[in-house]
Amino acid sequence: MRNSLLFFALMIPLAFSAQYLLPNEETIFSFNTKNGKTMFLVKDKKNAYIQYRFGSKDHVEMEFPASRTKESWKQFTYNSYHRGGGKQNAGMDLNYLSFSNNNYKYQLFRTYYAEDESLSTGITVTDSKGKETDIKGIYKSIKGCMCNLEDTEVNKEDFGL
Repeated sequence: MRNSLLFFALMIPLAFSAQYLLPNEETIFSFNTKNGKTMFLVKDKKNAYIQYRFGSKDHVEMEFPASRTKESWKQFTYNSYHRGGGKQNAGMDLNYLSFSNNNYKYQLFRTYYAEDESLSTGITVTDSKGKETDIKGIYKSIKGCMCNLEDTEVNKEDFGL
């Protein structure tokens, strides 16, 4: 009886925690934000779909797209730029993934600039009037790499440099 109570007491937090990763999925890219939220970009292990998830520890506040279908890949656009050579060549590594939902544009980013050795990650949300809101990520919390999108069905866009 006591063991049963202990088991249920340990299971309660699992029942109320958010489900950011389903058993059939793997993480492409994720990080925690400075305001205590979590961002996950996941895909089905068989590449059936890709999905963005954002929210608190206990609640997924946004999933995009809502349906998990093969067409989901085409709702995202990935672009990147890589220049080696360290500080003397102003080396950089820039990765961006964008999508639009309900008149808002979301852009996930991970950047590195060799000149000042700055690292950053986060989400820029732009409303229909062009007002931007930056959600700063905690770089040390990153798991995965957006660079893994290079060989997927996600739209690719030239960086334009």
